[in-house]
Amino acid sequence: MTVCGSYLINLRGPLFFFQVIVTNCGILFLELFYCKRGHQMPIFHNEIKNLTYLYFPPGQQVAVFRGRDGKAYVVDAYCPHLGANLAVGWRVVGGCIECPFHGWQFRGADGKCVKIPYADKMPEFAKVRCWPSCEINGQVLVWFHCDGPEPTWRVPEQREITHGEWVYHSRTEHFINEIPENAADIAHLAHLHTPGIVSGVDLRYTNSKTWEFIRHDWKVEWKPEPEPNKHCSQVMTGPSVGPGVVFLLFEHSFLGQGVIMHCVTPVEPLLQCVSHTIFYQSTIPPLVPKFILRAECIQFEQDVMIWNNKTYISKPMLVKEDSTIQKHRHWFSQFYSKNRPRLCYQHDTSEHQLYF
Repeated sequence: MTVCGSYLINLRGPLFFFQVIVTNCGILFLELFYCKRGHQMPIFHNEIKNLTYLYFPPGQQVAVFRGRDGKAYVVDAYCPHLGANLAVGWRVVGGCIECPFHGWQFRGADGKCVKIPYADKMPEFAKVRCWPSCEINGQVLVWFHCDGPEPTWRVPEQREITHGEWVYHSRTEHFINEIPENAADIAHLAHLHTPGIVSGVDLRYTNSKTWEFIRHDWKVEWKPEPEPNKHCSQVMTGPSVGPGVVFLLFEHSFLGQGVIMHCVTPVEPLLQCVSHTIFYQSTIPPLVPKFILRAECIQFEQDVMIWNNKTYISKPMLVKEDSTIQKHRHWFSQFYSKNRPRLCYQHDTSEHQLYF
């Protein structure tokens, strides 16, 4: 069983992942096309998706399109000419996206304007922002860094997904107010998640004597990886890529193999949407991965009831057995920079800063 972490964002229809907290840098996950083996991806040639993500300033939009070369491109949605949305009334011409307002065409590879129907020359300053992106594991991943450098790490390929051995089955969504260092909080597993999944998600009843004969025993550990993979961590077995892209890997001699991908999307300040998507061995009956995903979601909803009613403590009162939480916070701190976006609010006549 493996867990990974990085940045996530969820966009209705197509989805996209950004971090629970906008940190120094991260990988944004654009969930544009989970598809079964042999099926065409939903972002077809000449098609455009209009996506909104929580960023600074909130509500920025991007346009995602696939050119005739089959490559997916991600650019800012608004035309720098007069602000028309490139993804509304769209048209793709070769590897370019055309503005529906005046017909300006912008190249997906670098954002440069290559055609203005009524102009003789293309000004050098005429371009739209082009986001570094790649396609991997049936996803479009976009790199974000508040200081603007090129990607410093990449999400590894899941070979079984690429080769069609694991296929997409289903997904779920959950809305929450806070996601703490859950993977590193080992002690909560033995207390909160010991009751079996049949006991449900309402914590008032999960310890009912009715279901006490079904229980979980947990043996886990969390640790960061050394250089050159310090942006990764290990939960039980396997890497965590950055602070947000999460993989739960399963391997069983009878039930087969698969992966659950966790993606966290800011919907608004202090509110995130978490998506769970499962890929599973194609030779295993669909009932198995659906059951596994359901079990995962029940345990996750147990956490949600805690998260939505707790407060974040920056300097918690920890005992020595909680050392993994402190290690996790130290590891996570590498993803912050002094230029990260901040959200200010007024409280008790004094100003506080929140990170989102």
